[in-house]
Amino acid sequence: MTLEIRAGRRTVNVTRPDKPLFPSGITKADVARYYEAVAEFMLPHLDGRPLNLERYVDGIDGERLVQQRAGKYFPGWIRRVETPKKGGSVEHVVARDAATLVYLAGQAALTLHRWLSRADRLDRPDVLIVDLDPSDPSCDVRAAAVDFGALLRELGLEAFAMTTGSRGFHVVAPLQRRADFDTVRGFARDLARLAAARDPESLTVEQRKAKRGGRILVDVARNAYAQTAVAPYSVRARPDAPVATPLHWEELEDAATRPDGWTLRTMPERLERDGDPWHAIGRSARGLTEPRRRLDALLADAGL
Repeated sequence: MTLEIRAGRRTVNVTRPDKPLFPSGITKADVARYYEAVAEFMLPHLDGRPLNLERYVDGIDGERLVQQRAGKYFPGWIRRVETPKKGGSVEHVVARDAATLVYLAGQAALTLHRWLSRADRLDRPDVLIVDLDPSDPSCDVRAAAVDFGALLRELGLEAFAMTTGSRGFHVVAPLQRRADFDTVRGFARDLARLAAARDPESLTVEQRKAKRGGRILVDVARNAYAQTAVAPYSVRARPDAPVATPLHWEELEDAATRPDGWTLRTMPERLERDGDPWHAIGRSARGLTEPRRRLDALLADAGL
């Protein structure tokens, strides 16, 4: 059985549309229709970015496949970009239209992970991402994200928040595309060290879970060349199909906001009603020269 879905100017065939991908009964067709419905809001956050695909061909209880290379069988109208790597290159998918999102959903690509840079300047990220990952369910990761936003503003950067659709939040600072990945990664590491030093009872930069002591990991590892982060509005492979959701900052400040608070079922209505909180995120891009100076001063004051 094949389902035809009209997505923009193309009609995409989705095979085995009734195949359940979630224990709750959410099917491949449901996922494909979701991505068609949110494409208008999601595509600006994917524009020009290489993607990694997180696929579950046997549903979320089956094997997880992470696919970097565009499949040779993918149709020719799907855009691709060659990205250099040690010893060669990788040809990634770039999503430029709703039809691409629907096609990828038809391949059981539930979650899209995006590069932090775009194809025209792969070595210049335009976002800095801090992933706040709780070690224990009792951690107040939402409050930690609020505090991290305050720290970014103290340094002269703008802060945006997103639920991961899993256990934590991302706090994102849009950047002008001036600094390379090494510069951004060094800044992010020092930023994490400062945050952990200011609140050592709640935050840590310790990668080993056994040594975190129930604290929230300030994870900045994504701020490196060829690393990826879950894309806004991506479906997560968890019960009820939660979605990575960009937030208005006042929503983050609301104690009722949860990392998995919106789902494939509820997101289209939210977007139709409220639009995309990140629609103008690029206008808030900043350089790192002055924030680096301020960060160095705060590190010195803290004896770091």
